[in-house]
Amino acid sequence: MTLDRRTFLKTLAAAGAAMAFPPLPESSQRQPTPGSFDFVFFTDTHIQPELDAAHGCDMCFRKIASTNPEFAIMGGDHVFDALAVNRVRAGTVFDLYKRTEQVLGMPLRHTIGNHDIFGVYTKSGVPPTDPAYGKKMYQDRIGQTFYSFDHKGYHFVVLDSIQPTDDRMWEARVDEPQLHWLRDDLGRLPAGAPVIAVIHCPLVTAFATYAYAEFASANRKYNTMTVANAPEVLEIFEQANVLAVLQGHTHVNEAVAYKNTQYITSGAVCGNWWHGPRLGTPEGFTVVSLREGKISTRYETYGFHSIDPREKF
Repeated sequence: MTLDRRTFLKTLAAAGAAMAFPPLPESSQRQPTPGSFDFVFFTDTHIQPELDAAHGCDMCFRKIASTNPEFAIMGGDHVFDALAVNRVRAGTVFDLYKRTEQVLGMPLRHTIGNHDIFGVYTKSGVPPTDPAYGKKMYQDRIGQTFYSFDHKGYHFVVLDSIQPTDDRMWEARVDEPQLHWLRDDLGRLPAGAPVIAVIHCPLVTAFATYAYAEFASANRKYNTMTVANAPEVLEIFEQANVLAVLQGHTHVNEAVAYKNTQYITSGAVCGNWWHGPRLGTPEGFTVVSLREGKISTRYETYGFHSIDPREKF
């Protein structure tokens, strides 16, 4: 077939345009709209044979299941207690938790809490040479202490804020290897990808403003209330689209907006360590609703009545 001059020039121009504007790399193309779904964040079950705690957890887990979430995330402090007890007691409460959580009947992710590490306090009688010492019992029975996963266009990062110290104590901190991992993990995401972070000890909280006496009386060597190196973590978060950070540990229901991120602290399943409400927050859990890249939450109670109510513990 013979092309006339006009057809030839049109063909050449079209070919040149194709060469000048190659397809965008996959990472820079527009991302699909994130999906819409609900999940549950529950934390601080502190399960134990005493104080009707197993029954309380069962009540809570049945209420969670009735909300029909796609999955649940546990925010730490599964048991009471592994820090200061021997292997028999620690095994007992971990076994009790694992039996009770079966009621949920849904995919479940976990976060490590301070009461989940084994034998760290000297009074436990556990030597540091014990194969299950520190985080090993949790890792064997529950799983990884920090990791990430994806669901319907959202990226979830679960962090480990519990670091045992050389002098048989612990500090709330995200350690250096984890900071490197977090930076790399978030750095691989497409621009604007929505992120939800989960951690046990709060990164950002107003707790000290209304529980000052509790802070002041603690007088601890290490920061065990909030993450000691929170600014380092927040600096990494600023490089990503972190919609929210889900937190536990203080047993209060609270939301603080800082820059473009919501820091949502959930009240505890155990309330005031199974002694009633904690600073006005009753026993409960948080339902998280994600709708096309937007987040909202609501706090749900489940009707537990303590057999030994106390104002404080």
